[in-house]
Amino acid sequence: MSKLISKWNYPTTVRFGAGRIKELPDALAAAGIKRPLFVTDPGLAKLPVVASTLKILDDAKVPYGVFSEVKPNPVESNLTAGIAVFKKGKHDGVIAFGGGSALDLGKLIAFQSGQTRPVWDFEDIGDWWTRANSDAIAPIIAVPTTAGTGSEVGRAGVITNEETHTKKVIFHPKLLPAIVIADPELSVGMPAFITAGTGMDALAHCLEAYCAPGYHPMADGIAVEGIRLVFENLPKAFANGKDLVARAHMMSAAAMGAAAFQKGLGAIHSLSHPIGALYDTHHGMTNAVFMPYVLAFNREAIEDRIARLAAYCGIKGGFDGFAKAVIKLRKELKVPHALPGLIKGLDMDKKRKALIADMAVVDPTAGGNPVKLTKKAALALLENAIAGSV
Repeated sequence: MSKLISKWNYPTTVRFGAGRIKELPDALAAAGIKRPLFVTDPGLAKLPVVASTLKILDDAKVPYGVFSEVKPNPVESNLTAGIAVFKKGKHDGVIAFGGGSALDLGKLIAFQSGQTRPVWDFEDIGDWWTRANSDAIAPIIAVPTTAGTGSEVGRAGVITNEETHTKKVIFHPKLLPAIVIADPELSVGMPAFITAGTGMDALAHCLEAYCAPGYHPMADGIAVEGIRLVFENLPKAFANGKDLVARAHMMSAAAMGAAAFQKGLGAIHSLSHPIGALYDTHHGMTNAVFMPYVLAFNREAIEDRIARLAAYCGIKGGFDGFAKAVIKLRKELKVPHALPGLIKGLDMDKKRKALIADMAVVDPTAGGNPVKLTKKAALALLENAIAGSV
């Protein structure tokens, strides 16, 4: 029993359910935010879902600003621009509204606006987060409109360093939003491609957390149920975007994935991050492409665990049955089987492959893989994902 020692932290206040976006003014008051900056992405900013949400603020006479310069893979220049708007408008908090990109950048604006050190000084390495001035971090309300990253219940944000083309995970306990409004009605308008990609991201989070080494039965339990919810509901949400029950279950699964991956992630993410940084691919869809290749690579270390997982999810055949179920789900969601289907005109030379492998092994998520990810292994996985050879 001496090895059963760990440190656990779990999410924040979540107001979950259809129609709860109407509670946004009350949530702001509860968080002590009087003049929020509304952060979203440029695509969402043009849609009725944002207009109707801002009307809720207008009707409640809440003064606010809007910032929507958010790339699909947010970069430092987006953060710098957002901080400038935050300071100019004398805002005292952030409403992060949208998918993972908007949520991450909104959180980082609230975090970084009061810091004097560069954002890279707070990368998720050791205790680097203690370098931050905690008192200068603005409160955050998170409103997810997709069901994938789970950033709404996470204590980190991902941002790409434009100079090095590497994705960095910035961590601080106060990056955890004060209140989350998880309203599945907001996700009804998601295109099928985004539904698939974000849903597979949720699956990747749950699956890698469950397979990560270490003792964390609460994370394992949440991850297992999250995986079941994805298998049962993602195809329904993909086929019928107006299925509110399926949307709600997927929104839960996304949050569960982020809660579970406190335990760790793995090679799916450590390979996906450099691909996303270099080719600007959709993160969740990139995870989906790598998933069966990494699953096969890790087999020796996780076979028994996956067999238990398969049984819980009602999937017959143990590890092999589960692996086939993943491939079947990808096909149903029109996920490309190999990287060339995701990146048009893909032509990687040896130098580019070596760069990706180097980036993968030093990615913060690599350490959570159940089998050590060496450069040789990363190269082999990349080759498999290019060739489509599982």
